[in-house]
Amino acid sequence: LAAYLHLQYRGRGEERFAAPLKLWWALFLLLSVLAVAVHAATTLSYGLPVPALPWARDAVEVLAAVALLVAGFSAKTTGGSASEEPLLNGASESRGDDTVDASLFTSAGFLSVLTFSWMGPLLAVGNKKALGLDDVPDLDHADSVAGLLPSFKTNLEAQAGDGSGPKFTAFKLTKALVRTVWWHIAVTALYALIYNLATYVGPYLIDSLVQYLNGDERYASKGKLLVVTFIVAKVFECLSQRHWFFRLQQAGIRARSALVSVVYQKGLSLSSTSRQSRTSGEMINIISVDADRVGLFSWYMHDLWLVPLQVGMALFILYSTLGVASLAALGATIVVMLANVPPMKMQEKFQQKLMDCKDVRMKATSEILRNMRILKLQGWEMKFLSKIIDLRTTETSWLKKYLYTSTAATFVFWGAPTFVAVVTFGACMLLGIPLESGKVLSALATFRVLQEPIYNLPDTISMMIQTKVSLDRIASFLCLEELPTDSVERLPSGSSNVAIEVSNGCFSWDGSPELPTLKDLNFQAQQGMRVAVCGTVGSGKSSLLSCILGEVPKLSGEVKICGTTAYVSQTAWIQSGKIQDNILFGKEMDSEKYDKVLEWCSLKKDLEILPFGDKTVIGERGINLSGGQKQRIQIARALYQDADIYLFDDPFSAVDAHTGSHLFKECLLGALASKTVVYVTHQIEFLPSADLILVMKGGRIAQAGKYNDILGSGEELMELVGAHQDALTALDVIDVANGGSETISLSLSRSLSSAEEKDKQNGKDDGDKVQSGQLVQEEEREKGRVGFWVYWKYLTLAYGGALVPFVLIAQLLFQVLQIASNYWMAWASPVSKDAEPPVSFN
Repeated sequence: LAAYLHLQYRGRGEERFAAPLKLWWALFLLLSVLAVAVHAATTLSYGLPVPALPWARDAVEVLAAVALLVAGFSAKTTGGSASEEPLLNGASESRGDDTVDASLFTSAGFLSVLTFSWMGPLLAVGNKKALGLDDVPDLDHADSVAGLLPSFKTNLEAQAGDGSGPKFTAFKLTKALVRTVWWHIAVTALYALIYNLATYVGPYLIDSLVQYLNGDERYASKGKLLVVTFIVAKVFECLSQRHWFFRLQQAGIRARSALVSVVYQKGLSLSSTSRQSRTSGEMINIISVDADRVGLFSWYMHDLWLVPLQVGMALFILYSTLGVASLAALGATIVVMLANVPPMKMQEKFQQKLMDCKDVRMKATSEILRNMRILKLQGWEMKFLSKIIDLRTTETSWLKKYLYTSTAATFVFWGAPTFVAVVTFGACMLLGIPLESGKVLSALATFRVLQEPIYNLPDTISMMIQTKVSLDRIASFLCLEELPTDSVERLPSGSSNVAIEVSNGCFSWDGSPELPTLKDLNFQAQQGMRVAVCGTVGSGKSSLLSCILGEVPKLSGEVKICGTTAYVSQTAWIQSGKIQDNILFGKEMDSEKYDKVLEWCSLKKDLEILPFGDKTVIGERGINLSGGQKQRIQIARALYQDADIYLFDDPFSAVDAHTGSHLFKECLLGALASKTVVYVTHQIEFLPSADLILVMKGGRIAQAGKYNDILGSGEELMELVGAHQDALTALDVIDVANGGSETISLSLSRSLSSAEEKDKQNGKDDGDKVQSGQLVQEEEREKGRVGFWVYWKYLTLAYGGALVPFVLIAQLLFQVLQIASNYWMAWASPVSKDAEPPVSFN
């Protein structure tokens, strides 16, 4: 049946079996293993003969159960690739539809999954050449963010909506994660159970094997059975452990991906107050450190119930071999575990302090990197470097305290197995329990197996503490105030003749009704209208656009928008990547439309200067472009989106007067003639072209109407026009005094005053810098084996390598003494209760 299912369904990548059937197969496997264990224990305990047929039947049942279980669980639901990579610098373009492979694990059959042979093709390619992005298959849909995020957000919202206490806590976050990856948790728990049961088969049967080797007649016919049992147990142990670890890693990656996605989306929707309360360094730490630590906890999550199970099985074996002396082992184990409580509390405190110091250091480092140009101009590099070093020293001090405490706890637990063995054998001596070689070896093997949970316990506790701190930090971040989703009522395109409507609007950046940022706002913009917003600095022009976008908390009133929106900020926002990718911004390439956008934004001449044209890679925040070039690329990106409503926050202030006039004519009056446009400007010459002018003053609309209608009806617009004329007159006087013949046109704006010729020259200079290659090139990788000196430099980095001999000697002594102690125990113990021991305890 298993072979038929394998041949019938292998490689189809669909969900084939219902959950109840899978559950029955899991129970069938568990019952089959228990039946074999009971059969073996009964046969060995009562000295019964070994019938071949029942044992063969049991073996077939176990193998069939494993085959059915793996075949049922290995069937996957495939999905399309959810990755959208608009700024991969063309790395994904080379991967055509014919070369993109689905996940090898998704399409693997039963035997391939069981033996991990589905990794063979990828390993074969890696053996021939260095692996690249094109060689790595796509993720399974269930492992991608697109497959994980919807279910995780649903579970998270269900936890947040219970109405008890804070919206998010570490416990609620944990419940949401568990419900998201519960299937992997259940599967890994099953593998962990099989692994631990198989691990204790050896210690349980080693006494019988020793008695057989000593010629005990009770075990004369059990030799082959014992050997086969040991082999089968080892096979189950190896396979279950490999699949256990693989599934643990898969669950951890899913948890980390879900958390990173939620934190990223939360960061995009934070309110202004929340943004001010958190730094970029904290957000980076939450994504790169805290989310990763939660993902790593998957390796330790089953230790919470495995440790009691392992201790219980060890005590059962010890009781069956040593009797009541096993109670001494239980007491010693409890003492060791209780000894870890004080260090655990100290570790939690030190971990919190460490993360706080890390946030401060990341904040300072980010600020220094953002303002590196100013630091270099002022010669402050060493001064601020010393500040970073001081912050690093403080962080290192807390890290040392944490590591010292962890080392002390580790020392206690690494000495625990020896301590438990001494206490147990001492109890045997006091109680007069004979220590035969078989019992001693069985006890030693049990202690050796028991070492793993005891050794891992300090790491588990340490990871629990770190994960608890990380979950608290993530939950605290998710509890921050978001932008209200009901601030703006968004209507579908074409459903109304009114594109923008604000009625009795009152808005405040900090949410305070006492000091609103904007108040008493009332205006309408019909479809296709051009609305100009002007006013003095600080009058609320940019805030007006922000409230239309829904980024300013609304205190009262209504805001309605009909259609899609595109926003162009006053400061250009550029992503590191190709110029073409910055303009397309994830949209498909339309060559005709793309060429028109370049023409409208006067970018064709700039692209001709650049060595790679629109394939030129822009540096961090457009560092290799002038201010005018960055602003025109931003405008081109907005035009290419083909939105219904366009919001311009004085983008022409970053270009010279001639280019600004050209952009206004070609873009606002030409390309966007049929669109609804709201533009903030300080340039009076752009006002007459508007269908509606809003004059802002003190957070209110002081005047509203056409240019000629409001020019003489109020003082606000007259003041702006008068100030503009005075500035032009002053510049004319300066120009005449200097004997210049060139007429200067200066706008009352927060302008960078960069001329078009300067734009071209900057572009030419930047082009000269990158003639030999792109500013951002593909990372070069060293190929071949890692040289000896790399390892040597790593080993000698701390204290010049002075600790290396001590570490080697300590490791050597540890292994020698461990082997010597086991050898001495085996040699000193009598082979049977009638034999005299080589040494006397009297």
